[in-house]
Amino acid sequence: MGERILIVDDSRDIRHFLSEYILKPKGFEVITATNGLEGLALAISNPPHLMIVDMQMPRMTGLELLQRLSDRGLVIPAIITTAHGSEAIAVEALRLGVRDYMIKPFEAQQMEQAIERALRESRLEQERNQLTQQLVTNKTQLERRLQELNTLYSVGKSVAASLQLEEVLRRVVEAAVFLTQAEEGFLLLVDKREGELYVRASKNLDAAAQAMRLRVKDSLAGRVLETKRPLVLGSETRWQQIKTAYLVRSLVYIPLLSQGEGIGVLTVTNRTRNAVFSQRDTRLLAALADYAALAIGNANIFGATDRERSKLNTVLSQSDAPILLIEENGRLAMVNEAARLALGLPDQPMVGQLAAQAIANEELLEFIGQPVGPALGRHTEIKLPDGRTFDVDLKVMEGIGRSIVMHDVTHLKELDRLKSEFVSVISHDIRSPLTAILSYVELLANSGPLDETQTSFVESIRHSVRDITGLITNLLDLGRLEAGLDVSFVPCSVVELLTEIQDEVRPLITRKQLHLTFNVAAGLPMVLGDRQRLRQCFANLVGNALKFTPKGGRIGVVAGEQDGQVIVAVSDTGIGIAPADQPYIFDKFFRAADVVDSYEGSGLGLSLVKSIVDRHRGRIWVRSELGKGSTFTVLLPAAADQ
Repeated sequence: MGERILIVDDSRDIRHFLSEYILKPKGFEVITATNGLEGLALAISNPPHLMIVDMQMPRMTGLELLQRLSDRGLVIPAIITTAHGSEAIAVEALRLGVRDYMIKPFEAQQMEQAIERALRESRLEQERNQLTQQLVTNKTQLERRLQELNTLYSVGKSVAASLQLEEVLRRVVEAAVFLTQAEEGFLLLVDKREGELYVRASKNLDAAAQAMRLRVKDSLAGRVLETKRPLVLGSETRWQQIKTAYLVRSLVYIPLLSQGEGIGVLTVTNRTRNAVFSQRDTRLLAALADYAALAIGNANIFGATDRERSKLNTVLSQSDAPILLIEENGRLAMVNEAARLALGLPDQPMVGQLAAQAIANEELLEFIGQPVGPALGRHTEIKLPDGRTFDVDLKVMEGIGRSIVMHDVTHLKELDRLKSEFVSVISHDIRSPLTAILSYVELLANSGPLDETQTSFVESIRHSVRDITGLITNLLDLGRLEAGLDVSFVPCSVVELLTEIQDEVRPLITRKQLHLTFNVAAGLPMVLGDRQRLRQCFANLVGNALKFTPKGGRIGVVAGEQDGQVIVAVSDTGIGIAPADQPYIFDKFFRAADVVDSYEGSGLGLSLVKSIVDRHRGRIWVRSELGKGSTFTVLLPAAADQ
């Protein structure tokens, strides 16, 4: 059925003509009235899409009809027909919304065209009104969505920025009530010890409801925790019971999940309104529940971290060992009481001060400020003005800074000194009988011919005396180095020292069928040191490489210069050193378990090397892989930089 058209005319012929010959054949729905009052009643009760109104009618004219409709706020498109037209009538008709003005008699084609024009304008106006209404609706919906997003963003921002759990949970509940337009809202958390849910945050909840507690096993909220799925309830005729005497019309329960475990329930309710919550409400509440769970998780993590930090601060502050923490920008982050007393720091807050300005000990500052790299010294010994000696341990923590832990080894150093004195005295006392033994062994050959067995015994005695003599020599060398004796510093050529060692070991290289590579950079600077001790250092490293490299292996000696330091690296393809043994290889008398039975040695060679390097203000470190070989690297300051 097409548009509805009302014909208001006192002429039966006109009504019949318009209805039967013009309108109905084109599918229009036709309503007719014989006078103005009847037409007014029909137009009010069932407004048409278009009216064809005669100007002159009994009881009410066409213009009066249109005026009455206009007074009621009804603006219906109309076509006026009249036998006697005038300009004044036409103006008044247009003012009342008349779309066309037809003079009787008119032709059917003229009327058809007028009807089409009027309806086309009406259709366009209707479409415009519909589009306008749609735009208004869309705008309202977009504003609502934007409001929802802003609310969620605000809550999410507060979760990320605030550790005040009470404030965050309160905002979550307020946002839940606002977004769903609910009357009340509250957030329940689990009390595991009691097996109950209690109110942690609420909005518009009375005091009695705020104090309620729900059993996890005997409530709808507890069922939501178990199923981990939202629950929506609402009915126009049925009340929903949360607890005795607490009835609501509709509600939503949303579980709070943390690492898959239910920790609480977010709830909104309507106690008086019959409004039922939608799926969109559920999705918004689920997002808020996630925020609440995240805030609770953050608060728990922060609480645990804060407790651990408090414990750590207590341990560090009460530790007898001096401890400092220096940030990457060189400022003190922590100084415990033991460090303040040991370093003579003022009794005032030191955090935030530059370490270089607060600490007066130049040796400690140099150790702390050394560049990060493979040559980083991890340990050193520092003697304080009060006579105490501290072993200092340095650890670089990426993104944090450097920690320095100092251990008082004054007593140990005194014991070591006494031990060294004892070793020195005993060593000197042992040399005399060893000399006598070796002399008598030499005289045995002059007393007469020795058989093969006797000769073997003599050679074993001679070999053992040489080993004991070498051990005593190493012990005495260590003692003198640690005491700072027998070390005279002069410019030395590392190239010459390495060349001499190369010439000395060449026969052994040939005998063991090893391959030696010798790569020394041209123009290598001199180093300031004791030539004999440096030669001893490099000879021990090359000797170890020869000892622990099997037949057919490779040995490499590389020397170069970088940043004012001479670098010497001795590498081999020998048996390697187990990771568990590497921290101890420079200790006196230490020998790895896998070499004790297979290789001769006293365990003093690398300890002697370390002492020589330390006396020359250098550094030494090793990189080794079991079964693939080792590389010992020595770093010595160039003479020009000392």
